[in-house]
Amino acid sequence: MPKKVLVANRGEIAVRILRACRELGLKTVSVYSDVDRSALHVRYADESYLIGPAPPRESYLSITRLIETAKRSGANAIHPGYGFLAENAEFARACCEAGLIFIGPRPEVIGLMGDKIAARQTMQAAGIPVAPGTAPGLGDEELEAAARRIGYPLLVKAAAGGGGKGMRIVHSAAELPAAIAAARREAEAAFGDGTIYLERIIKGARHIEFQILGDQHGNVIHLGDRECSIQRRYQKLVEEAPAIALDDALRQEMERVAVQVAREVGYTNAGTVEFLLDAQGNFYFLEMNTRLQVEHCVTEAVTGVDIVKEQLRIAAGRRLRLRQEDVRMRGWAIECRITAEDPYNNFRPSIGRITGLHEPAGPGVRVDSGVYEGVEISPYYDSLIGKLVSQGETRGEAILRMRRALEEYRIIGIKTTIPFHLELMNSARFIGGQFDTTFVEDGFALVEEKLEEQLKVAAIATTLLTHHRRNQAQATVPSGQQRMSDWKMFGRWQMLGRWRM
Repeated sequence: MPKKVLVANRGEIAVRILRACRELGLKTVSVYSDVDRSALHVRYADESYLIGPAPPRESYLSITRLIETAKRSGANAIHPGYGFLAENAEFARACCEAGLIFIGPRPEVIGLMGDKIAARQTMQAAGIPVAPGTAPGLGDEELEAAARRIGYPLLVKAAAGGGGKGMRIVHSAAELPAAIAAARREAEAAFGDGTIYLERIIKGARHIEFQILGDQHGNVIHLGDRECSIQRRYQKLVEEAPAIALDDALRQEMERVAVQVAREVGYTNAGTVEFLLDAQGNFYFLEMNTRLQVEHCVTEAVTGVDIVKEQLRIAAGRRLRLRQEDVRMRGWAIECRITAEDPYNNFRPSIGRITGLHEPAGPGVRVDSGVYEGVEISPYYDSLIGKLVSQGETRGEAILRMRRALEEYRIIGIKTTIPFHLELMNSARFIGGQFDTTFVEDGFALVEEKLEEQLKVAAIATTLLTHHRRNQAQATVPSGQQRMSDWKMFGRWQMLGRWRM
């Protein structure tokens, strides 16, 4: 039974897990690197421990340090979150061997489904359709020969990991050698495994996935579907539930296959089965993510199920509280990933200090954030700083609420993707559901703000900076004078108008 949980992660997902643990009455332990000393997840946990310097391999990816910290703190369970070691079978095995509860699937299942080639072969043997591709471990010449058989365009993909790392799209034979070399380097750096393979690109594909829960007693259910087709370089940007592309018959068939995938491997805890859906309504198994997903929030919004709490209960050996017929999807939910990137400059990472922050609120709005005003955004980790989720009775209402929430969201001091998402929510093609996985890179252009709008922003920023400096200079106020209230200043800041930073 988990009693004290070490969260082997950082940022917004660490805070999310810590909150679930607190609601269940579990003690919590956070870990941090040198540059994360003042991070929100460090402040939120009952106990916090330094595990190393900033580079992930010396801190958040150090299995030895994480296990030692769990023992030193008295934690009896570890939640890996997502990213870092969440899908590392060696880490899960090390936790079990150390007598710790790993809040996730069994190590052998992580190993099987984490190896995309082994997963493909398992699914093929079970009669589940997969996209045509090659076996792993082929040399460059063998890959070039296979590419001629598969045809272009195609994907070079890492056999381990996920999140778009170690993936390259190739349009011709001339591009293949460089793509193979780059994919191997990136996969080795990200996952410690440079094994790659080739896979045919499904043209006009949509990315559809199903949330799975499985307990230790053989019970497996799904929590419905999500659409994750708004991507850039295979990194998801926006997710929604349910998927607009599915009719009832296709949805039911994909639900059946998703549960079958989980049963084939004896899956336990929370996971996601992902498919590519072509324009003709054919779907192909893509992969199974053996962890909590970034986009789990939209499923929680439409089902009312707290997936992190379910993970903790399953890890304690309890049976699922829900049967399949108990799962009901109500309304629609959309998630925008808010990242520290400049959408006007090819999504270049933005680092620095957050000097101003106002998060949206109101009906149907949720913010999962790992930052606060004054925190420093470093270059060492993923650029995700928060997730904005809107919910409505219909997709149209969810879009309107998302648009309103994005207009309220203020992050000053760094560049973020808020302008991109706001532009997307106003896109006729997005609103009409006319998109696929190539939409952002091939069919969507972020329009630069007009000069007049930029001048307004500059004037407002200058005014705010002048007031800020004046307040700093008045740290000691002469007798008889009153310093302006910070709340009054914040109110004036909001009254100055709507702008995007």
